[in-house]
Formats: sequence, structure tokens, C-alpha cells
Amino acid sequence: MHTERLSELRGLRWEDLIDEELHVRRSIWRSHVGETKTRARMAPVPLLPILSRALAEHKKRGFGKSGFVFAGPTGRPRDLATMGTKVTCAALRQAGMEWYGWHAFRRGLATNLNRIGVDARTIQSILRHSNVTTTLSFYVKTSSGDSVAALQRLEKAMGNEWATIAATGVRK
Repeated sequence: MHTERLSELRGLRWEDLIDEELHVRRSIWRSHVGETKTRARMAPVPLLPILSRALAEHKKRGFGKSGFVFAGPTGRPRDLATMGTKVTCAALRQAGMEWYGWHAFRRGLATNLNRIGVDARTIQSILRHSNVTTTLSFYVKTSSGDSVAALQRLEKAMGNEWATIAATGVRK
């Protein structure tokens, strides 16, 4: 997640959670509170039930009276970049996993959504990019295995006619 995205997450307040969506309304970079960088970034983010439950638990543990969702002991928003490298990294290491950073997290999300057949524009919307080119150029990563699987799907879709043309050069 780029610093702009961390700043939006950092600026998230409990009142921004409405009807199973996050409504991104502000960005906090260091001590500066401002607007999001683009209109696309103000789009609501749908919450999966698992994330809604996790936020409800977070709120129950005393972090949800009001104010920032990720507040520190003083009530000010936490430094999420530092939390990513210290807290998240340590928790994942303990679980036998490795942390590659916020950008890799978002890139992994885009890549996995693409692999399960989610349309590029939908992935763009989920990541809140203004342009689908950004999503496809910098977030969706493919492997040679993806290419082989795609060609195998094409072969199956074309059926026996394709095999006949390839072998004989003659269309039925």
C-alpha cells in the first residue's frame, strides 16, 4: 500500500463505517489532515464479513468509543507504516509467513482477484484506482503458469474443431 493509502487508512474514523462499507473521507500524513488525492479514492470500500467481524472485535476491545479506528493511547492515529514493519511482520513471522509490505499486500489482492476471474474494472474499483491501466500495469501480476492455463482454457473452448484445423489446416 502506498503511503497515500496508509494515510487514508490512518484517517479512518468509526463514523466512516456505514452499512458494511468504509467511506474514505480524509487522509492523514504525519500530523497533516487533508482530503484524499483523487475522487476515486473517496469511493466506498465494501467490507467482507470477516473484516466486519474483526473491526467489531477491535471496537469491543476498547478501540471503538469514537475517533480514529487505529488510534494510539493518546487518541491520535497510529503510524501504520511502522506497525506494518514491526507488529504485522512479527505476527506473520510467528505464524511462519513473511511480510512484504503494504504495496505487495495490495498487489497480491489484485493478482488473486484476477486469477479467480474478477473483471479488471472491478479490481480497479476495489483498489480505488482512477484508471484501470494503473491496476493492470502495476498491481495485477501474471506468471507463465497463468499463461499456460489461459491457453488450455482457449483450447478447451475451441474443442475438436481447433485440433482438426491445427493438424490438417482444413476447417470442417
